[in-house]
Amino acid sequence: MALTGADLLAKVKELGDVSKSELVREAGYVSTKKDGSERLNFTAFYEALLEAKGVSLGSNGSTSVGKGGRKLSYVATVQGNGNLLIGKAYSALLDLKPGDEFEIKLGRKQIKLIPLGAPEEE
Repeated sequence: MALTGADLLAKVKELGDVSKSELVREAGYVSTKKDGSERLNFTAFYEALLEAKGVSLGSNGSTSVGKGGRKLSYVATVQGNGNLLIGKAYSALLDLKPGDEFEIKLGRKQIKLIPLGAPEEE
């Protein structure tokens, strides 16, 4: 079983000046390949080590969606063909599914998308 938290930090301190491979192996971040050979899971080890030291890698419900850790700008641009594209990150944020339908309400400086069947808003 792979060590985490204070146990992982204690093991790293205990082992001191050993090779990185030995450190990963001793901490339990080892799996077995199909051919029976050993695989050292360095990425999982380093992520657990950072987490144990209080460094979060961002999977704590931040507003960014998708790869690269980019933040949503909440700005849409009309494309050359006149289409207004709303990206996948926004539809994921709103938990939209293929086939969801909306009524389009145009205001002076805004466009509202209201799900069909939703109560009327003032």
